[in-house]
Amino acid sequence: MPIAHRSSIHACCRPVVAVVACLFAGASCEQPTIPRDTLPVTIDSLFAPFAEPGKPGASILVMQGDSIAIQKAYGLADVAAGIPATPESNFRLASLSKQFVATAILLLVGDGKLTLETPLTDILPAFPAYGRAIRVRHLLSHTSGVWDYEDFVPDTQTYQVRDADVLKLLTTRTESTYFAPGSRYRYSNSGYVLLGQIVEHASAMRLADFLLERVFRPASLTATIAFEDGVSTVERRAFGHTVIDDSVTRTDQSNTSATLGDGGVYSSTSDMARWIRALRHHTVLDSATFARQTTPFVLADGTASEYAFGWFVDVFRGHRRLRHHGETRGFTNSIQLFPDDGLSIVVLTNRTDSAPWDIVETIATSIFTPGDR
Repeated sequence: MPIAHRSSIHACCRPVVAVVACLFAGASCEQPTIPRDTLPVTIDSLFAPFAEPGKPGASILVMQGDSIAIQKAYGLADVAAGIPATPESNFRLASLSKQFVATAILLLVGDGKLTLETPLTDILPAFPAYGRAIRVRHLLSHTSGVWDYEDFVPDTQTYQVRDADVLKLLTTRTESTYFAPGSRYRYSNSGYVLLGQIVEHASAMRLADFLLERVFRPASLTATIAFEDGVSTVERRAFGHTVIDDSVTRTDQSNTSATLGDGGVYSSTSDMARWIRALRHHTVLDSATFARQTTPFVLADGTASEYAFGWFVDVFRGHRRLRHHGETRGFTNSIQLFPDDGLSIVVLTNRTDSAPWDIVETIATSIFTPGDR
């Protein structure tokens, strides 16, 4: 699971209302021109390491508005079986999953099942008493101060941790938070596992089922799944790998890669294109709720965090950006949306040693004209 990707929050030059108007359907925004003659050559060059024979691969999506400008795949989804990666290959999203869990929470808020101010212990009474000070909004924004469950899972542990195990670990091994909830930002996989547990308690549904019924199906995500080994199956599955020099090793699972709330969703660039359209057309969340989801959290001292609810929010080369990265054993991924520009870029890879966020930024830079920088 990832720690926070390097980047600091910048002052946004446009109000949230304007950003939402540009992102969602029916708005008129000045958009950069995608150089369709030269960009594919640039992309092929960037992905050359993934296209080497016998190497794990990647899938790239570039969208302008609702339209796919470029969608390609490179390398192998399964090295041992020699199966090529395609736009339909389903990669483990890792922490790109957090935007879906945050969406589920906001749907439950809309249902009246909870509020952003609901104390953690009101929903999960088994949690220690200090959880009374932790609100749902603190978990969503990584400002809860909850301890990282990975700290309590030794590398030598051979069995996988499940979401319910995380609650038990935090209940039995912690007596306080890192800091007062809401006072600081600290990226927390534990917080999103707890949010997954909250979804289950508030909805009386399994998290995987709630995501399928209320998020994936309404957004027409035909293959996206919160994967549970022995319960569900990932069709056209890309398996994770580690590449060291010319050596390729399948490293698809770790003892902390079975949790759902913080990173258990699998998807393809084809489904991510549908997801981006669903965001633009507020198919799952209405525009006001999405604006709330993508507004940086304000800490107790009045300063803005770099994180909203399931999204990092910053400015890249003068363009407001919503982004997230995902890192877990065998997979590294990046999604970056530029709402004012109608530009969306997704890179999914099934290898540990890549930096797709840098690739996305290189692509975005090549699209934005010099006058925009």
